[in-house]
Amino acid sequence: MPGPLHGLRVLDFSELLPGPFLTGCLAELGAEVLKVERPPAGDPVRRMSPGVFGAVNRGKRSALIDLKQPEGREKARALAADHDVLVESFRPGVMARLGLGYAELAAINPRLIYASLSGYGQDGPFAAVPGHDLNYLSAAGMQALSGGGAGVPVADLCGSVYGLAGVLAALLQRGVTGRGQFLDVSLTECALHWMNPRLGRFAGAGADTLEAQRRLSLARPGYGVFPCRDGRAISIGALEDHFWTRLAAALQLAPFDTAEHARMAQRAPQTEAINALIATRCAEEDSAGLLDRLLAADVPAAPVLAPAELAGFPQFLARGAMQETELGPLARFPVRLEGMEPLGAAPPLDGRAEAAP
Repeated sequence: MPGPLHGLRVLDFSELLPGPFLTGCLAELGAEVLKVERPPAGDPVRRMSPGVFGAVNRGKRSALIDLKQPEGREKARALAADHDVLVESFRPGVMARLGLGYAELAAINPRLIYASLSGYGQDGPFAAVPGHDLNYLSAAGMQALSGGGAGVPVADLCGSVYGLAGVLAALLQRGVTGRGQFLDVSLTECALHWMNPRLGRFAGAGADTLEAQRRLSLARPGYGVFPCRDGRAISIGALEDHFWTRLAAALQLAPFDTAEHARMAQRAPQTEAINALIATRCAEEDSAGLLDRLLAADVPAAPVLAPAELAGFPQFLARGAMQETELGPLARFPVRLEGMEPLGAAPPLDGRAEAAP
């Protein structure tokens, strides 16, 4: 049986990470993805990080097309005429100025679903402002709460997943209306949507200052990453009261193992002292033995794995969560659907729309 998106044709004009990750997911689900790259060097990620390029562009085909030239734009229009989905990530207005905006291409192909990924959206005072993941997290309110520096690309991949959901929903809607539509995917607004649980929590707790909101966000006794005696670390997530009771008994966390501390409302004001005591207890034991003991007590805990250890994690091995590729082990699409097959390598940069090897 073919994959769930078998027969779907996707035209990918995007570069870097958010758009290619989105179209890579579509490829994993069985879609045929043609990556359109600018000559002579293609997607900048080919040079910046070949491994990242290879990971998010597996199973696609590639074609070098110069959109600055009339013949290149004509090729792009011809491709759009017989594709189902188009994904692009230029700054707002660029595709329209090239004559390749949604209005122009929908006139050729009314069934086209056209997804534009940008930092802040297609309009508004920040529409033309350049940015990257850290900027979007800052504008969405996340960075102020964490107070840290740049980390993993949360907003980029968050936008990819929302874009994927939008494309799939638009395909369902097209089945009813017979028409495609334009999807304006703002990476910042995708991260902003993830803020809703926190915004609700702040409102419910009356936390109306940044200091109070940070304190509320960090008031998580029994929740954190704790180094052990052998130099490794484990994560503990004893948020609920019943898990806390088990953790306190397992680690002998007196004086915080009393009935009074069995409720989060009483523990939260003492988060710093509680987590300091947990850190002391963890530092007295090796990680493997401690983890086994906590799991036996039904405490939420897990090893803190380095990237090189992921392929050997027993849970991932049991479920076949990772697959061997030309880049080494990579994760499979996490939702298993009938007909999904492993993808081939990312396409070479040779100017032809050839199938990936």
